[in-house]
Parts: sequence; structure tokens; C-alpha cells
Amino acid sequence: MDRPSPPGPSTSPRWAAASPTAPDDRDPPMRTARARHYLMCRPTHFDVVYSINPWMDPTKPVDTPLAIAQWERLREVYLNLGHTVDTIDPVPGLPDMVFAANGATVIAGRALVARFRDAERRAEGPAYHDWLRDNGFPELRTAAFTNEGEGDYLPVGDWLLAGTGFRSDPRSHDEAQEFFGRPVIGLQLVDPDYYHLDTALTALDENTVAYHPGAFSPGSRAVLERLFPDAVRASAADAAAFGLNATSDGHNVVLPQNATGLADQLRDRGFNPIGVDLSELLKAGGSVKCCTLELRRAH
Repeated sequence: MDRPSPPGPSTSPRWAAASPTAPDDRDPPMRTARARHYLMCRPTHFDVVYSINPWMDPTKPVDTPLAIAQWERLREVYLNLGHTVDTIDPVPGLPDMVFAANGATVIAGRALVARFRDAERRAEGPAYHDWLRDNGFPELRTAAFTNEGEGDYLPVGDWLLAGTGFRSDPRSHDEAQEFFGRPVIGLQLVDPDYYHLDTALTALDENTVAYHPGAFSPGSRAVLERLFPDAVRASAADAAAFGLNATSDGHNVVLPQNATGLADQLRDRGFNPIGVDLSELLKAGGSVKCCTLELRRAH
């Protein structure tokens, strides 16, 4: 287990700037950070050798050492924020294992391990199962239906938002509800560029989300508007920069550095956006959140 180093500066002055007053001249709300426990996987074997989403092009070269350096910077940001970061050993032949968020969903000490849709990633599930079993999560189960972990499952308050349309089987929503004992809200994704829920929506705190409306079906947009009328709505440009593939501790939001418009919106809401460069990993359709599985233990 890696222990956090003393808090340090964020990646650039732009992201560390103090929050300005909101457009209506009222002070933004005060936000409270809470230390998180994350699991990550070093991209030692990262490459793009197949295509299972629109972002992947095996004909384009991949700079694995650069991907490792960018990943190490993300890990350093988490440690400087006071979070705990565990790591799982990468497995040769599994180039997408770096995207740890897909390995499972962990809530209150219970872990529902992923069952991947694509044959190229199926061996990742047992690897994450074994790590969780060996590291203090005895209440775990491998999903019976296709379920790609926190790629499609995001806890927000008492709800579990659940994506479907491209990867996770809608039948997995009932399975997750029974396993975790919390209401599951199904959301239909309709744009293949946003093939997982965590590419189109991020949980900012217990009551607040940011999302890209164009990624969802009309009915799912209506659900989000009803549940989160005060949500941050990301532009198409910021969504295309994978800005919603972000993590939040309730105050600090770590997101791709090119999503500058979204960063401004977050700052106006009292959050502290911290930009990072994961451009090499984006060649496989992943960024900050994809690299980060939150380990929520029982309290």
C-alpha cells in the first residue's frame, strides 16, 4: 500500500486558482474533501492492439513509457491530496488492465466483480477478484451478467446510477440492486463515443453530478433532470475531451486538463479542478476515472 505524501501543489496554476464568485455574484458553496481509498494498475503492458470502442485504433503508435509517466503523475496527484492508493500487479497480455475502474464495483465492503463483454478483457475479472479477496473484501461475487464495474456503476448518495446501451447488460442492474441493497437507477447511453457511464457522467459529491446530456436517451435525460436539477451540464467539447471521466473527493475534482470549460463550471460551483494529462491512455478510450477504482469499505 502506498502512503500519501504531504499535500503539494496541483498540476498548474490555472487549476489551483482560487474560486471566483459565481456568475450571479453569490459566493459558491463550501465543499468538503473526504480522503478516498483507490486501486490502480500501472500500465506496464499498455498498448492498443485491438479495437473494442471508437477511440481505439491499432494502426496508431502507442508510447507505453509516456503512458506510464502520465499514470504516475495521476497517482502522485492522489497521494498529494491525501488519498490512499493501492496497486494491483499488471498481467502480461492484458493491455487494458490499467483501467481499474472496470474491474469491480465496491460499496460498503461488498464487491461485485466485473464480467466483461469482450473476450480481450475477460481475464481481467479473475485478476481483480483475487486481489479483492486477498486484500480484505471477503463479501465478493462475480457478476452473472455482463457488468463492467465502475465503468457503468456510479454511487451517488443512496442511489447507484447504472449505465447500459453498449456494455453492461440491463439485467445486471437488478443483480446489483439485490447485491448492494440500494436503489439502482438505469440510464441508457446512445452515443458510442460514450460507451460507459463514466465517460458521460461523474459524481461530484453525495448530491451533485456533472453529465453530458447528448450521451443519454431522452428518457434518461429526463430522469437525470428530475434527480439532479442543479447538475453541471458539460458541453460537447468538454465531453469529447473526456472531461467527465473524472474523480472527486467532494472538493477536489481530478479531470483531463483539456476540459477547460468544465473546469471553469466546477470552479464556479466551489470545486477545485485539478487538470492532468492522460492523452496517451485516451488512445484506448480511458482517462482519469477509468484508471481509478474506489474501494469503499464498510463503516
